[in-house]
Amino acid sequence: MTGTTARRTVVSIAVSAALACSTACTGPGGSDDSGGTTGPSGPTGSTAPSASAAPSSRPPALTGASADALRAVERATGRAGSARVESTTVMGRELSLEAAGALGWDDGLTGTLTITYTGGTTAETMRRLGTTAMEARYLPDAYYARMGDEFAERVGGRHWIKYVYEDLEDLGGGAGAGFADQMRNTTPNQAVKLLLSAGDVRRVGAETTRGRRTTHWSGTVGGATEQTVDIWVDDRNLLVKKVERGRTKTGELTQTAYYSDYGVPVSAARPPTEDTADFKELLASQGS
Repeated sequence: MTGTTARRTVVSIAVSAALACSTACTGPGGSDDSGGTTGPSGPTGSTAPSASAAPSSRPPALTGASADALRAVERATGRAGSARVESTTVMGRELSLEAAGALGWDDGLTGTLTITYTGGTTAETMRRLGTTAMEARYLPDAYYARMGDEFAERVGGRHWIKYVYEDLEDLGGGAGAGFADQMRNTTPNQAVKLLLSAGDVRRVGAETTRGRRTTHWSGTVGGATEQTVDIWVDDRNLLVKKVERGRTKTGELTQTAYYSDYGVPVSAARPPTEDTADFKELLASQGS
């Protein structure tokens, strides 16, 4: 393998890992100013309402009893500060994965997830290089992905990749625009905020979710394409389940997440500097 090919392979792995880490954490709900969901590998086409969209393009603000009920859910979930998370995500032909761990949001996003690749072209790329699962650690300013030994051999023995949010904002073609805000604002109550912006929110009814009595809410949020958001809420106004669906250039994007043990202690230590490669430096090594 030539030096140029090796560098491109390393960067490809790093971008794939970034995509997996961000998707596991944000799902399809994070949006950029153009209305399209973005990630390290570019816009996915899944959309949410843009904060900068013209007022005429936004649905009317939800009012009445439904709005009051959802705002109570938003407040309760936000105050809880942390939770255990289990999620499955499918991004068309590109990627499918499972994630499990605990995340906190009292002072920026923190926590640790174990991410397992289950299918898609990105998963195939990672498997060829000896990585079928990885640990992701989220801190307020950056997140870290632990790669396998084969990747470490290509980058001087370092197993971790560091992704500083502001560095991801600078990716070419605007691929990372709004990414820092997406990651910092990744909490269960973001799904509630999406529903509050929808024009067709409805209370589906009472259901049992993982053995718990819950109320099911559903709605559609718009942009370049439509995205559906469903949440299941318990009697403490805390999310038990969330499902988001949208479309990407490679097919349908779906994320299902379950939340439990609200208020659980969360920690995420920075990996040793000597065992960490910086994503920005990896890009620079390719001349990107």
